[in-house]
Amino acid sequence: MKLAIATLLIGIAAASPLLAAETRCGWLQNPTPANWWLDDADGSWTIMSQGGGEGPPGMDLIPDISERDYVRTNGNYGYACACLSVETDDNEGSITRILSFRQLALSTCKNDSNLSAPQ
Repeated sequence: MKLAIATLLIGIAAASPLLAAETRCGWLQNPTPANWWLDDADGSWTIMSQGGGEGPPGMDLIPDISERDYVRTNGNYGYACACLSVETDDNEGSITRILSFRQLALSTCKNDSNLSAPQ
């Protein structure tokens, strides 16, 4: 009986996707209202798109990034350098939950040879 229960629990755990926090650092871009993404060494991660709702849980952890080291590209919109602890959907290339946020100096991203310049 114990073996059957253990086997069942292992099967359930194997079938359930495990969500693990990842730290992703790079260019945090907000070029227009409600459009946010993070470009890191692995590619571009969509955080939210205009017309797509409120964004992932934890979006409220991102403060007004224009109050620190920031580049304006379109009125009040632009980009910054940041590290986020997140959960992602690799298949969709999206961030599904934000657990923490830390804005960095622009020079941190500018000096990272693994990052392309923001567009």
